[in-house]
Amino acid sequence: MQPGDVRERVILHAIQMSRSESRIPNPESRSITGILLLDKPRGISSNRALQHAKRLFTAAKAGHTGSLDPLATGLLPVCFGEATKIAGYLLGARKAYAAECRLGVTTDTCDSDGAVLVERTVPALDDGAIRRELAKLTGRITQVPPVYSALKQGGVPLYKRARRGEVVEAPPREVDVFRFELTAREGDSLRLMIECGSGTYVRSLVRDLGEALGCGAHLTALRRLWVDPFREPRMFTLEELSGLRERGEAPLRACLLPVDAGLVDWPALKLDERGAGDVAHGRRLHVGVESGRYRAHAPSGTLLAIGDVDAAGVFSVLRGFAA
Repeated sequence: MQPGDVRERVILHAIQMSRSESRIPNPESRSITGILLLDKPRGISSNRALQHAKRLFTAAKAGHTGSLDPLATGLLPVCFGEATKIAGYLLGARKAYAAECRLGVTTDTCDSDGAVLVERTVPALDDGAIRRELAKLTGRITQVPPVYSALKQGGVPLYKRARRGEVVEAPPREVDVFRFELTAREGDSLRLMIECGSGTYVRSLVRDLGEALGCGAHLTALRRLWVDPFREPRMFTLEELSGLRERGEAPLRACLLPVDAGLVDWPALKLDERGAGDVAHGRRLHVGVESGRYRAHAPSGTLLAIGDVDAAGVFSVLRGFAA
């Protein structure tokens, strides 16, 4: 057993031990607000990682901004308290991944967690041939998501239908792939760098690359490197957070970013006292700026709300934040 495998088993065991407890409301839960840049471990779902982080912070309310498969590791932004109000706006953010795949083997889940469907001989391929196929999968493309995915049909996730043995067809969708590059190669294993938009499945990209190369392929490792606007994230593992909790509440809370950190790409409205009062009470306010989406701040700098400015220069609150 490799050291990494031991680490994953320790994390999984700790979370399994607390699984039944996580279903019981924590009487010590507190109103905590902020954004945690969690380094999700391999081998557990995003929701399991979220629930463990929530208990470590004894947070009353939490949500994440885009699932990672159990196979995947890396950045999972977790929003606590008032920060959950912006989680939906972060779901469509641009993301970057480092991936590894193996040519010649196709699985039912398009990754190494699935059952092998077929094995094929890998043809003689030079790096140039691989890069040409990668280029064809870059840009605005049509992609068929994996059958084993959380997409829903009739209110039921596709993976549940597939596990029941139902015949499942995932509908094609258009996605944006900004970068899909070969960074290293060792035999039939490739290392890839991907930058993509919301809704893109790296497993599907790898599957389609394998088919284009005539031998099939499946994903063997995936790490999310960043999610806009967190381009250079300081991530925290569950192990780190557990250690910080033993030192007290302050070191743990120091890991949280303010809600503003998730809105740095939004232009800011600096309001005077009267304007701040209007926005704090949800009233429309003439601000005389270009139309678009803004974050509104009180004179003290406190984030009051996010909202839209219409063509007439009037700001309407979408979500307000408690002080």
